[in-house]
Amino acid sequence: MKFIIIGKNIDVTEGLKSAVQDKIGKLEKYFTPDTEVHATLSVEKDKQKIEVTIPIKGNIIRAEQASSDMYVSIDLVEEIIERQLKKYKNKLINKQQNKESFQQAFVENDYMEEDDVQIVRTKKFDIKPMYAEDACVQMELLGHGFFVFVNAETDQVNVVYKRKGNTYGLIEPEI
Repeated sequence: MKFIIIGKNIDVTEGLKSAVQDKIGKLEKYFTPDTEVHATLSVEKDKQKIEVTIPIKGNIIRAEQASSDMYVSIDLVEEIIERQLKKYKNKLINKQQNKESFQQAFVENDYMEEDDVQIVRTKKFDIKPMYAEDACVQMELLGHGFFVFVNAETDQVNVVYKRKGNTYGLIEPEI
């Protein structure tokens, strides 16, 4: 694997470079030797963040992780990428189109798809038209982080959601 490691608001020391190469290098069992790994290390306030991007033919594998310690972030991001690879293996290699981007052992191995999306509950409820502000009040009364409603002004299904700083967002369909 070819590593491209850059830093934002941080000097990338040899120790950090070697930690990234050692930890992310464990993923080389999945990729061909000419695969590029782009790692960006950054510091924002008290957060030590790493973003890893691995472009492969037709897809991009990407993960980011932040913690109070850069070495912990590096460990966590490697686990996320490996979990993504196993989870989406069949989609990544679909119809043999990306097969040449991966090691043969990875292509041939079947991984359990334990993290498949499962809908375990369905709710049905009457939706009466209301204004966005009323939907925010209803969301607060229910104690939820979002609320689906029919907008009385547009007659379309909208979603209001709670944002940081006690503000709200509105999602409207674009037709």
